Amino acid sequence: MTIAIQALTKIYNPESDFPVAAVKSLDLTIAQGEFVAIMGPSGSGKTTLLNMIGGIDSPSSGAVFIDGEDITHLSEQALIAFRRDHVGFIFQDYSLLPVLTALENVEFVMQLQGHSEAECRDRAMALLAQVGLAAQQDKIPAKLSGGQQQRVAVARALAPRPRFVMADEPTANLDAKSTAELLDIMQSLNEQEGTTFIFSTHDPRVIARAKRVIVFEDGRLVEDRRQ
Repeated sequence: MTIAIQALTKIYNPESDFPVAAVKSLDLTIAQGEFVAIMGPSGSGKTTLLNMIGGIDSPSSGAVFIDGEDITHLSEQALIAFRRDHVGFIFQDYSLLPVLTALENVEFVMQLQGHSEAECRDRAMALLAQVGLAAQQDKIPAKLSGGQQQRVAVARALAPRPRFVMADEPTANLDAKSTAELLDIMQSLNEQEGTTFIFSTHDPRVIARAKRVIVFEDGRLVEDRRQ
């Protein structure tokens, strides 16, 4: 799944006296299987860009093509289906459902896709084992550490077999040990399953692991390097 961004622009409060251009006429292509870090200071437009690629936010102008289809013109129902079936999201605050167990959180999107109870349960258990949480599967988020909750979030993001995963500052609340373990897991999944990972981050630990680093400043791409 190739992501091709053309002249993408996002302006907040365009009619006000103080419009904010979060992303400015961006052109960018990301190929299937890449492990990409989009870095820059807070307010540089990183999260806005991820949200537009993932279909959470709409651009003011420009286009986001996913395998040749411009998702910016999809209906709301089509966007919901696109996000459900093709995109995994990992958020800084984990965004787990607090009343569900770790296992139930991972199963949730697969249930929305219409998979059988057995299919959901088997894949969720396998993913939790893969992220080292098999013994914690019956605990609700409040009973898990921050690092454990973020591992559940990774398993949940991967459960519906997305084509790409958007990770917005996924290590911001984690200590060094949890960050290293989480990045090991995501690198392994990237290499084994070919899942594209796109990080929004200013964490040097994430940047050091990325195979491609895109530097953002004031809504503009100022550097794009492979490492």
